[in-house]
Amino acid sequence: MRKIRKGDDVVVLTGRDRSKRGTVLRVVDADHLLVEGINRVKKHQRPNPAKGETGGIIDKEMPIHISNVALFNPATKKADRIGIRQLEDGSRVRFFKSNGEVVDV
Repeated sequence: MRKIRKGDDVVVLTGRDRSKRGTVLRVVDADHLLVEGINRVKKHQRPNPAKGETGGIIDKEMPIHISNVALFNPATKKADRIGIRQLEDGSRVRFFKSNGEVVDV
């Protein structure tokens, strides 16, 4: 079970975009995430008429390492660590380490 998933609200812990919040758009691989509005770069793109793409300088989100983000806890209004707990019925859920509140319902 992954601690951070697509659609989660996360806070950036380190780097140029520190303390910014965003939503996880997709999980790129085991260690990288694409977060909305975070780690934006300017990319020089060549036109591709076959795909209908125009050339120029575009703003694009690049992947960020999973260790540089933490899940946003709405109860404390801060970034929080995540743990995984097994319930009595055998299902596994994520919970916030600070207050023990379950993330998934």
